[in-house]
Amino acid sequence: MTETGLVPALGTAARMAAVLGKHALLEPSSLEWDWFERGRGGLGVHTRLGLMGSRLDDPELAEQARACRPVGHPAAEMSALLVTGPGERLDAEGEPRREPRLVELTVSPDPYGCWAEVAVHHDVWSPCDFGGEPHPAVHANNAPRLAAALRALDALLGVPGEPGEPTYFGVAEGHGLKAPELVDGLGPDLTDLL
Repeated sequence: MTETGLVPALGTAARMAAVLGKHALLEPSSLEWDWFERGRGGLGVHTRLGLMGSRLDDPELAEQARACRPVGHPAAEMSALLVTGPGERLDAEGEPRREPRLVELTVSPDPYGCWAEVAVHHDVWSPCDFGGEPHPAVHANNAPRLAAALRALDALLGVPGEPGEPTYFGVAEGHGLKAPELVDGLGPDLTDLL
C-alpha cells in the first residue's frame, strides 16, 4: 500500500480479499469502522455497511461509506476499515464448514500512514483446539491454507508481513501460529475466555 485515503484503502482491501478468497478464507459481506475527529478522538459511533454484492473497489462503495458520516459531526473521519464475512474451515475429514468471521481483514485509510492487518479467530490454525486437545487432522487441513494465503499477501503487497502481538489464544510465528507447549500430551485449556 503506497497511496493513502479511502479509495486506495478499499482497493487494497479488494486485492487482499481476493487473495483470501482464493483460499476460501474470506468472502467479504460487510465493512465496519468507527468515526473520530482529529484533536478530539473517537466519537463512540460505529458504522457497519453491508456490501450486498458490491465490490470493495467499487467507487460507489466509497461514496456510500462517506455518506454514513454522523450528521452531528461534519468533521468526522473514518478509522481503520474492517472487512468481515464468512470463510471455510475444513474439519478432520476435509469437509468444508462455513464459519462467520473465520478471517478478518483491516486496512487503514489514514492519509498519514497506511497499513493492513489479517486476523484469525479460530482454533483450526493451531495443533490443539481451544480446550487443549490435539487435532492434527484439522490443523493439517487448515494451517497450510492460511500459510499459503499469507505468503501470497506478502507477494501482493511487496513486503513481508509482521507478526502481530501475542494474545491469550495464540502467538503468530512466520506464516502461522506458534505451536503451544504440550503437557502430558495436551495444550493449554483456553476455554475460560470463550
